[in-house]
Amino acid sequence: MDTTAAIIFIIAAFSLGLIVIMQRNNIPANLRRGLAIATIVFVAFAFFLIVYSLTTMGS
Repeated sequence: MDTTAAIIFIIAAFSLGLIVIMQRNNIPANLRRGLAIATIVFVAFAFFLIVYSLTTMGS
């Protein structure tokens, strides 16, 4: 199974989370909440992809 797309998404999701945490003071207030919620969803899905790939590794 080719997992290139999943790896790229995982790297991008964690990078977005890092950028949002580091630049939280520079993000406008009306954009901050939506961006934070989207980042949480992306990072949670990235964790799901990691766990799923680990559980199906032997198959």
